[in-house]
Amino acid sequence: FVGYSPTANVVPSLGRPTSLTTSVTPKAEQSVAYKDFIYFTVFEGNVRNVSEVSVEYLCSQPCVVNLEAVVSSEFRSSIPVYKKRWKNEKHLHTSRTQIVHVKFPSIMVYRDDYFIRHSISVSAVILRAWITHKYSGGDLNVKWEENLLHAVAKNYTLLKTVPPFERPFKDHQVCLEWNMDYIWNLRANKIPQCPLENDVVTLLGFLYASSGENTGIVKKFLRFHNRELEATRRQRIDYPVFTVSLWLYLLHYCKANLCGILYFVDSNEMYGTPSVFLTEEGHLHIQMHLVKGEDLAVKTKFTMPLKEWFRLDISFNGGQIVVTTSIGQDLESYHNQTISFREDFYYNDTAGYFIIGGSRYVAGIEGFFGPLKYYRLHTLHPTQIFNPLLEKQLAEQIKSYYERCAQVQEIVSMYTSTVQQGGGRQEACDLQNSYLDLKLRYGSPSTCRAFPWEKELKDQHPGLFQALLEMGLWTVPRNQNESVLEIGRRIFEKAVKRLSTVDGLHQISSVVPFLMDSSCCGYHKASYYLAVFYETGLNVPRDQLQGMLYSLVGGQGSERLSSMNLGYKHYQGIDNYPLDWELSYAYYSNIATKTPLDQHTLQGDQAYVETIRLKDDETLKVQTKEDGDVFMWLKHEATRGNAAAQQRLAQMLFWGQQGVAKNPEAAIEWYAKGALETEDPALIYDYAIVLFKGQGVKKNRRLALELMKKAASKGLHQAVNGLGWYYHKFKKNYAKAAKYWLKAEEMGNPDASYNLGVLYLDGIFPGVPERNQTLAGEYFHKAAQGGHIEGTLWCSLYYITGNLETFPRDPEKAVVWAKHVAEKNGYLGHVIRKGLNAYLEGSWHEALLYYVLAAETGIEVSQTNLAHICEERPDLAKRYLGVNCVWRYYNFSVFQIGAPSFAYLKMGDLYYYGHQNQSQDLELSVQMYAQAALDGDSQGFFNLALLIEEGAIIPHHILDFLEIDPTIHSNNISILQELYERCWSQSSEESFSPCSLAWLYLHLRLIWGAVLHSALIYFLGTFLLSVLIAWTVQYFQFVSASGSRPTPARSSSDPPAPTASPAVTPAADASAQDRPTVTNNAEPRE
Repeated sequence: FVGYSPTANVVPSLGRPTSLTTSVTPKAEQSVAYKDFIYFTVFEGNVRNVSEVSVEYLCSQPCVVNLEAVVSSEFRSSIPVYKKRWKNEKHLHTSRTQIVHVKFPSIMVYRDDYFIRHSISVSAVILRAWITHKYSGGDLNVKWEENLLHAVAKNYTLLKTVPPFERPFKDHQVCLEWNMDYIWNLRANKIPQCPLENDVVTLLGFLYASSGENTGIVKKFLRFHNRELEATRRQRIDYPVFTVSLWLYLLHYCKANLCGILYFVDSNEMYGTPSVFLTEEGHLHIQMHLVKGEDLAVKTKFTMPLKEWFRLDISFNGGQIVVTTSIGQDLESYHNQTISFREDFYYNDTAGYFIIGGSRYVAGIEGFFGPLKYYRLHTLHPTQIFNPLLEKQLAEQIKSYYERCAQVQEIVSMYTSTVQQGGGRQEACDLQNSYLDLKLRYGSPSTCRAFPWEKELKDQHPGLFQALLEMGLWTVPRNQNESVLEIGRRIFEKAVKRLSTVDGLHQISSVVPFLMDSSCCGYHKASYYLAVFYETGLNVPRDQLQGMLYSLVGGQGSERLSSMNLGYKHYQGIDNYPLDWELSYAYYSNIATKTPLDQHTLQGDQAYVETIRLKDDETLKVQTKEDGDVFMWLKHEATRGNAAAQQRLAQMLFWGQQGVAKNPEAAIEWYAKGALETEDPALIYDYAIVLFKGQGVKKNRRLALELMKKAASKGLHQAVNGLGWYYHKFKKNYAKAAKYWLKAEEMGNPDASYNLGVLYLDGIFPGVPERNQTLAGEYFHKAAQGGHIEGTLWCSLYYITGNLETFPRDPEKAVVWAKHVAEKNGYLGHVIRKGLNAYLEGSWHEALLYYVLAAETGIEVSQTNLAHICEERPDLAKRYLGVNCVWRYYNFSVFQIGAPSFAYLKMGDLYYYGHQNQSQDLELSVQMYAQAALDGDSQGFFNLALLIEEGAIIPHHILDFLEIDPTIHSNNISILQELYERCWSQSSEESFSPCSLAWLYLHLRLIWGAVLHSALIYFLGTFLLSVLIAWTVQYFQFVSASGSRPTPARSSSDPPAPTASPAVTPAADASAQDRPTVTNNAEPRE
């Protein structure tokens, strides 16, 4: 620029004259060539409220002098805070000086106070000045930016900024009211602690087993609290700058068109930026949403590695995308590709949610996700990213597992193929020949009629070879994958048969190798058994790492109990699993979506999940089998035409309830008999349903409709709903379907509520032209409150995504509702039933085994039942379990929703007395007893009172918890009276109870103490009174046989078993779809 000196590269000092200025001609007379210059001096180097600046300048033509102060912060730059300009038309060719008082905003100069609530921190303050000639674009009406472009001379200097808490307070010359001034002075010298916030988000910190199905992890970003960060995020909506870094272990490429890795779903349920998928060929499919509303996708040139841990880094910088894959812990570079676009991407990461893995729109990958970090406002080179593979040992174990399993599957596959093709005898041949070498050389097996394996290979897998030799392989499917899975199933069943013997637990260490081979063959029930054995130390050395390995492997293989185990451990954050509700939801929702499908499948090892407690003798008495007294009596009554007996018998056989094996064919016979011989509407309806669906009987829609109408005419709301289902499914008459459903909904039918929600969700409700997700959500919620499984799943989905205003995002509630549905799964019910049957038969080893398997899924009733078994047989628990059984499972149960009061009493006892390695903790003991009391258990009140009698102090928050006002009950005597009175009122005893006697004894002591003042008389009187009370207690116990008085802090007789139900109403997921669209495939329920 004109007037710049040769020393223009010198950095100016703070507040002092800089050398970045024009040469100055001191006097006009010394030269006829006048050059414009401007030069200023700041008298104070720091930023002040009013800074005095001396501006010296010379104009060769009529000019305009401009002075501007510009500030910058970490996230915003070049913000003008002061501007001044003036003309100089008369004093030309002469150096002039003008004093300017630059005024800076108070929020830059002073500390926060009552009036200045948000002072700002600035990183740089630049004071700049320039001259423009009036006739060369320098008029006063010209914008500042344009004016600067026509400058003939300019200069700048830096002012030193002052940190916010080093600044002075401003004297506002205003008086506050005394109360406001006092409150402010209390806070004036406190430095507020701003929450640490940056743009780095850890979306996943632990390994996630992705089964390749339509469930995954849902994450949602919130707006930044920091105003600068949020402003930057908003500015980049049309210019995305972010980086994604995640670890992956792929088992297979996508079996469908696309499989989800990480993708954004916006508020309209459409894919947004970014959306990353895996293709059938192993390439990455990266999709972006454009500002103009369209979508754009690109596919990488390279493929992803299989069965190797690798880190995938994707960075967006405007229209440029950089994709990098690095293999292994040392991040050995594998592939790198840069893709550039001219289009503007639309990127708003708070207007929707992210999904890791699968969803109802697309299936997830088959494999494992490792740590996933998301840099919301930065684009980074892979070397700048800090995202290590944290669970290194576990990751290495996973890799080793699949390497070993590849060898096992190869052996099984070749062995099976040889048997089926060659028909040879299954006996050993010359061990020096190599079957694998012959296979590679000649393309066919040896002429030997047996199988020449190398000795080293046999030594590595002795159990596998032995199992194969003993197994008849002629009936194994010829498809390779199916044959390997079938052999895994047979190996597992052989191992379980050994575990079901009288000393089954003693056999565990010997069957572990067989379970490992079964797991490698893809039969992941074996994986779950191994996970439980290692996690609990069930007759094997306890190994948390191996337990995690097999639990993750089972979850990846879609084993229901493994997924529930993983969901429970992440829900509670126990056994070294991190607390992560979104990750827990991913596992639970997978099983929850399968539960209604499993219930309508008549095959498989399933049983109805019943809440049966081993402490409840009355419930145990009615458990039966096909040859049991209860079943035979029901059968007798049903044969005589008793409609209630027919319905109960049919339900027991259809669902496998009350200890009866599942037998749909026999159940349908009773449904038919009851429907055709009686006028019972429930039986008529049940038989109509099986005729509609053809479950165990030939479909007969005409007869089914006739029966359904007959049941509806008798006022059965299920049948009214069924008519709506008929007109929706078969006639596509939505108006008539809605009419019946509205009627059934008024009658209180939850299926009808769900079906109405489906109509609104699909946009086919009569008279409503478009979808209404809000009304659909309301109907789903009403259905969920009535126990409807699919309605519960939809509500769970709404809570995890937070995309509906009526369902604010609540991951914990989403997990609770999904867990509630998953725990109704029939495969879990089968395990629980086997444990119960073994207990009833006195097979302690088998009962302990199956209850451990069920308890580790996180279902509360099995946890308390297992703890009860360990109390009954402490020798068995101590010998075979590597954990403190009673403590572990009672402790787990009290953290469940709907835990029974006796579990709280047991934990209170364990805290009171101490248990093995657990020391006494009176405070926790009081909390447990208080919770039991709040649940209406008189023993809880009684134990709290005994603690007070022993000198314990009940904290005020516990009294508030029990709704006992400390201001009214200010002393221990008053609190004791209240506790004993509540204990008496909650007691189920018909005659005198320990609570009533304790209350009576307390009042007699008070009366006696008030009457007798002499110490000697008081002592003798108390002694005689105690003898009288003791005799009275014994007398009433003898007369009423009401049981002995409980010892202090011990739980009394067990209360009736409560119904297990979540504290919040249940909720649910959606059906699978290919991609986000405006239609949903929710199916109405009959």
